[in-house]
Amino acid sequence: MEGELWEAVYRLVREEASRRPRTKRVVYGDAWVLAVFFWAAVHDRPVRWACRAQNWPEHRRGQGLPCEGTMSVRLRTLPVLQLLAAVLDRLAALADGRGGGRDPRALSLLRVVDGKPLPVGGHSKDRDADWGKGAGGAWENGYKMFGVWRVAANRGVVPDAWTLGPMGLPEPNVAREELVPRLEAGGRGGYLDADALYDSNPLHERCAAAGLQLLAPRKRPGTGLGHGAGGHSPSRLRAIELLEDPLHAPFGRGLYALRADVERRLGNLCAFGGGLAPLPAWVRRPRRVARWVAAKLVINGVRQCKLQGLTP
Repeated sequence: MEGELWEAVYRLVREEASRRPRTKRVVYGDAWVLAVFFWAAVHDRPVRWACRAQNWPEHRRGQGLPCEGTMSVRLRTLPVLQLLAAVLDRLAALADGRGGGRDPRALSLLRVVDGKPLPVGGHSKDRDADWGKGAGGAWENGYKMFGVWRVAANRGVVPDAWTLGPMGLPEPNVAREELVPRLEAGGRGGYLDADALYDSNPLHERCAAAGLQLLAPRKRPGTGLGHGAGGHSPSRLRAIELLEDPLHAPFGRGLYALRADVERRLGNLCAFGGGLAPLPAWVRRPRRVARWVAAKLVINGVRQCKLQGLTP
């Protein structure tokens, strides 16, 4: 299974690399450096494991393998990181009709924002990790992936927008400062489902400015508004109306119920060999975590393409 996924990912990497100028004065091309990294990621092994010929199928050993030091340097270079981003963008394009096998008329206006905890262990020396609420509300140390996923029959196989932060980073702040601006830059309006943690006036206002209606339930539905309706964002008042008013609630609650699709998708992201499990011991510090998560998103995206019968 891991070999099949890697072959499919490597094909995408080669195709995207063929559209870009080759990095000069290097022995190993950007595509092969990224392929070696994906070989490690799909097998949940460190990069140094993938630099050893005995850990590869015999028909691949003749291509030559960079050493661990070369991989460490090249994986931080802009061309390699841009190539990784291009592969992610190609998979993201499937959801809006820009990729093969998609009907652009099926573009969805409903997205869900959610976070996935990435614990590293309570005794980790990673100074960039932080304590916060993880899965099930447990107090954990680590990072968190914050992502916006499309909900539709033509759903995306990777997030429309995503970022990383310490486990304790407030979700509304991340959505307001990083995720919503990326959706706005892509001209993507519509509805944005979120849980009660995201119910804040500043986030409602930012979503409204981007053409999005945030649907986030109040922590105490059915209660008063406290300081009066005049002190609340019109977008927040509209969300309360959609989720609590008897006249509008069937529509609003119907939209909100669809966020369960993304919760299942986040669960499936780690429910296979090579998926996004808790971060292994060799993945520490933000740049390594970001690379590792990006690789896992690509691997799962290719897996989802196969399951849905899509051609990326």
